[in-house]
Amino acid sequence: MANITKKVSWSSRADESGLAGEATPLLNGSEQPRHSRQESLRGRPKEIPHNEKLLSLKYESLDYDNIENQLFLEEERRMSHMSFRCLEISRWIVCGLIGFLTGLIACGIDIVVEKLAGYKYEAVKENIEKYTEAGGLSISLVLWVVLNSAYVMVGSIIVAFFEPVAAGSGIPQIKCFLNGIKIPRVVRLKTLVIKVFGVICSVAGGLAVGKEGPMIHSGAVVAAGVSQGRSTSLKRDFKIFEYFRRDTEKRDFVSAGAAAGVSAAFGAPVGGVLFSLEEGASFWNQMLTWRIFFASMISTFTLNFFLSIHHKKTGELSNPGLINFGTFDSETMAYNLYEVPLFIAMGAIGGLLGALFNFLNNCLTMFRIRYVHRPCLQVMEAMLVAAVTATVSFTMIYFCNDCQPLDKDHTEEYPLQLFCADGQYNSMATAFFNTPERSVRSLFHNQPGTYNPQTLGLFTLTYFFLACWTYGLAVSAGVFIPSLLIGAAWGRLCGILLGQLSSTGKIWADPGKYALIGAAAQLGGIVRMTLSLTVIMMEATGNVTYGFPIMLVLMTAKIVGDYFVEGLYDIHIKLQSVPFLHWEAPATSHWLTAREVMSSPVTCLNRIEKVGTIVDILSNTSTSHNGFPVVVQVTDSDEPAKLCGLILRSQLIVLLKHKVFVELARSRLTQRKLQLKDFRDAYPRFPPIQSIHVSQDERECMMDLTEFMNPTPYTVPQETSLPRVFKLFRALGLRHVVVVNDENKVVGLVTRKDLARYHMGKHGLEELQLAQT
Repeated sequence: MANITKKVSWSSRADESGLAGEATPLLNGSEQPRHSRQESLRGRPKEIPHNEKLLSLKYESLDYDNIENQLFLEEERRMSHMSFRCLEISRWIVCGLIGFLTGLIACGIDIVVEKLAGYKYEAVKENIEKYTEAGGLSISLVLWVVLNSAYVMVGSIIVAFFEPVAAGSGIPQIKCFLNGIKIPRVVRLKTLVIKVFGVICSVAGGLAVGKEGPMIHSGAVVAAGVSQGRSTSLKRDFKIFEYFRRDTEKRDFVSAGAAAGVSAAFGAPVGGVLFSLEEGASFWNQMLTWRIFFASMISTFTLNFFLSIHHKKTGELSNPGLINFGTFDSETMAYNLYEVPLFIAMGAIGGLLGALFNFLNNCLTMFRIRYVHRPCLQVMEAMLVAAVTATVSFTMIYFCNDCQPLDKDHTEEYPLQLFCADGQYNSMATAFFNTPERSVRSLFHNQPGTYNPQTLGLFTLTYFFLACWTYGLAVSAGVFIPSLLIGAAWGRLCGILLGQLSSTGKIWADPGKYALIGAAAQLGGIVRMTLSLTVIMMEATGNVTYGFPIMLVLMTAKIVGDYFVEGLYDIHIKLQSVPFLHWEAPATSHWLTAREVMSSPVTCLNRIEKVGTIVDILSNTSTSHNGFPVVVQVTDSDEPAKLCGLILRSQLIVLLKHKVFVELARSRLTQRKLQLKDFRDAYPRFPPIQSIHVSQDERECMMDLTEFMNPTPYTVPQETSLPRVFKLFRALGLRHVVVVNDENKVVGLVTRKDLARYHMGKHGLEELQLAQT
């Protein structure tokens, strides 16, 4: 499988092309020779031709383990009980700010999208009405295509050329961040700005997308920014929340931001907390749950309040989220026991359609990685999709003969008469000639008889393929609403057909009920969420009656979908070759030991090390190690030395920057002692080693690492099984695990990539190749 490909990733616009590596080896229990990391680097392919079989080396891990060195212990001893209470209050304040700002951003997106989409649909509607009788509807089509393409062009240009990581919904990236992977530029201010403007343009441009997915990414960026009390992009430091400038604290706040995003999108605070728990966070604790719920509540309330001001109904808090599915009447929406098998069958259909959607999108994304890798090509593809979407919509409306009477209390925002008689409107236009959120609501709540089966069947078919083509474009867009819309359409179709099968037609009176079940089945089949999606659907519809059927449908959709292919977010994570660690180690991996999976030999440092040696190690471009075991004495021979601690690359850079050398400390008695604050001030963008000037004289100085290293790093004996190492690594959010022999001497180091490269394939346990990209 030796293809030469281009790799487009979350973290870079384009990388160099290279030749493919070898096929994936199957681990059948036979002992394979282990090579050193330096040797394996030379033999690795420089490119990723088939992403599922390789693992990228360019992603670094985050430091979720607290470094309990002497500085940390001294700071903790200095802090009083009141200081800890103030820190806890600060955490609540930060969560409140996250909720407030996320709700404000959601409100802004909602208002601007409604305005821009309104101008577009009004202009096209007037044009169509003008040319329906006079002839020349092709002018209306051209106008629609041009308006769509113009909006999408702007949204695509800012994403493709300025911040590629802002493309898509951002949920896979945030999921990786919370798993402990450092995705470059994913939580920066620039990403947030591009994300917000990008999603406004893509939704207003009529693409088959929703604005709900990107809200989760936006909330996470807000959380990462607010919790640090400064902006590295704007180079402004507000000197607040300095204690939270480390990966562990930032991770917890980003979990809250993701939950606040869901809460703002669907008006579902509990659903937001559960989403963060189920889909996002890899680490959780009880106190975190309550703070995240607080952030979600504030987010929903803020959105509610400001939307009520916008709608000139100040104080009327009846718009809980960006999407309001409307309230279902419990009396007319009752369900019976004999309908439960039908719901399960619909769940199976949702799982099958979701698996097909994911499979097609996977193939399409692979094609994009290979051929649509330049920003200009990505913009052209996005404009092509916008033009095709408008053309298909117009054609469907034009050839549709489904005319429905226009009631006085109609809910259609932009009813199109076209070739219908006076007092009637084209029902296909309700589905296509509208923002996706309004289309979902009309499918849920319109009276029985407002759609005929052919209209819904054609709409489902076309929108399915449009949504599949659209997800993965270089635009900020989510897949939630298109999935709900596809499911609501075929669900309503099922309701209508069941009604026609019945002799009386009363049993299946309300197709809106089946539209709701279909929407849940389709979304569950694509993203494979269960618990959180059940609660989100219940909160968004304001009806607990359908909790059981929705849960049943989502479970069935997940089971059926998982049989064929993974969920959409997991597919996109795998396509980027990210070293993502799942909850459990692969089955049948107990025979592998730490000695077999570790990287060796290890670059170690002495407790008191020569500055020149440290600079040379950090400057070595062939390795990018981020953790260095500190040993009692490095010997000239290859014999391992006794472990006494671990120090990170970022710490060494700060020490070199502040010139913490033994000789200088002796000569300058007044020199200020380094504190944890100095390390926090450098976080998260530690300067590169090339930017630090060390003179020839300084290279001869010595550096004492005793005070700064972590004296108690996590270690495992070399005979420890892979699942035990995995459990320790995953549960504690570690970045490095030192492998030692019986005499506590360093023999190797286990990192995330050493564990992530083992996975269950079709023929048993497989080992992924590592690629430098």
